[in-house]
Amino acid sequence: MRLALALAFLAASLPTPGHAQEAAGGRGFHLKPAVGLSWTGVSKDPASGDTKAKLGWQIGGTVLLGEMLYFEGGAFYAKKSTDITAVSASRNIDFKGVYGVRIPAMVGYRFGGGGESLGLRIFGGGSAFLVTSVDVEGLSKSDFESPTYGLFAGAGLDFSSLFTDLAFEWSVTDVAKTSTIDVGQSKSVFLNVGLRF
Repeated sequence: MRLALALAFLAASLPTPGHAQEAAGGRGFHLKPAVGLSWTGVSKDPASGDTKAKLGWQIGGTVLLGEMLYFEGGAFYAKKSTDITAVSASRNIDFKGVYGVRIPAMVGYRFGGGGESLGLRIFGGGSAFLVTSVDVEGLSKSDFESPTYGLFAGAGLDFSSLFTDLAFEWSVTDVAKTSTIDVGQSKSVFLNVGLRF
């Protein structure tokens, strides 16, 4: 009983993220919900045909820890899409989209300091993309690698509680498991806008 009371007292006395944020004057810990657009291409064309980046989207958020030098990680539900006009001499594929959860983790630097209302950031890191479903004629989820891993770099702009991020990501694993859609790795551009709390 005494042990339970001691543990309850200890848990109640530990700072929560909200308390930590107040102690830092609102700096050092931020929640960043965001929505964004993406354009995803691939590293090579199929044996017969060509490819073109198409518009996709993502929605989710991240948690930022730190001020000038910071760590940021989160999760987004995303749609990636590429226009693949032909994969053989006699077959076209309507590649409407691959849906999944994108999990980025990054380290960044904010010019102007964490407490300033206007700041420029640069960042880089790695990501994983877990495929949840596909909308591709003639192919199924099992034809795609999952998870796929990538590296990315970008820059962001903070204006008071608003922010926007632009990043370029290139995967280090192939998009597909099958030779039917042998297009190498994906290359994506992400543009996000959101709020920083």
